[in-house]
Amino acid sequence: MTTSHPLTFILQWHLTERCNLRCRHCYQEGQGGAELSQTEIYSIIDEAAGMLKAWEEAYGLSFAPVANVTGGEPFLRAGLFEIMARLAGAGFALNLLTNGILATPERAKLLKDLKVAEVQVSLEGPQDIHDQIRGPGSFAAALAGVRIFLEAGLKVSLNTTLSRLNFQRFPELLVIARSVGVPEVGFSRLVPSGQGQTLIGKMLSPVELEDFYRRMLAPPAGDVAVICGDPLAAQLAAGQDPGDLGEVPCGGCAAAISGLTLLPDGTILPCRRLAIPLGNANRDSLREIWALHPVLTALRDRSRYPGKCGACARWAVCRGCRAVAHAWSQAEGTPDPLAPDPQCFVEPGAGPDA
Repeated sequence: MTTSHPLTFILQWHLTERCNLRCRHCYQEGQGGAELSQTEIYSIIDEAAGMLKAWEEAYGLSFAPVANVTGGEPFLRAGLFEIMARLAGAGFALNLLTNGILATPERAKLLKDLKVAEVQVSLEGPQDIHDQIRGPGSFAAALAGVRIFLEAGLKVSLNTTLSRLNFQRFPELLVIARSVGVPEVGFSRLVPSGQGQTLIGKMLSPVELEDFYRRMLAPPAGDVAVICGDPLAAQLAAGQDPGDLGEVPCGGCAAAISGLTLLPDGTILPCRRLAIPLGNANRDSLREIWALHPVLTALRDRSRYPGKCGACARWAVCRGCRAVAHAWSQAEGTPDPLAPDPQCFVEPGAGPDA
């Protein structure tokens, strides 16, 4: 017997690090580097699908695998559509994460033919803010790409990286989304790693973050939904604390819980923004890394978390953002993926509204 509700398992696959932009906040370097061959990628896809099938058979689970395909800029990867077709054939639902600039009607049609569930286009704010962060002319080009995707019948969402560079202008994104017919706008916090290390002083304080979440994640008044996968946002929505939720992680930060990230050369990470190499998918077993790697087992062990996160009653459904915590602690000279989330506004042992 299998579980009645399929479990999501996400592969975030960065097929290339090459990019046509040099964004100020980017956690990548955008300088290219080694890339797996098409044949190597197909072998890893087959292994990942086989791993999930083995888990289903061994443990009575049911999985809904998802592939978030991105870069760099994914349209710069040769064989992109063949790779996505192979992922779809192996049972993965497809999402594409792009800056939108290289969209064409022909590429949009290919994505539609592949039944891509969603195309996420990065937009950092209105034109002046976006171009300041991503480069002159990039706003108009990205918005043109959004229109091309929409005209092809694809579901499109916008996503921004939240910092003091743009958070006060975020409501303007909702107006832009509405004007072109995009139904969802999302955001994620700035992680000060890669090129984004220089912006550590632009991270929101816990007070600023909580205020922003309370204002922007209220029930939508219009036809554009605001979405966020940040575990802190989920705790805000949870309201009163129900008591200690235990030692088994079952929600919150996805690192070590609901997926893995693959880099262009096959390097495996817990999360793209948590840059701790676990091995290489071209030579190491995904299944063994998932089950046995000491970084992943530590991320799942509440007793290993020092300070606020380990003491929090909501640890099982939150744990903060491990990427933010690691990058912040690294900047302080003591890198630790288990460190407290420096932007957390929830008191340990109590809900945000308690």
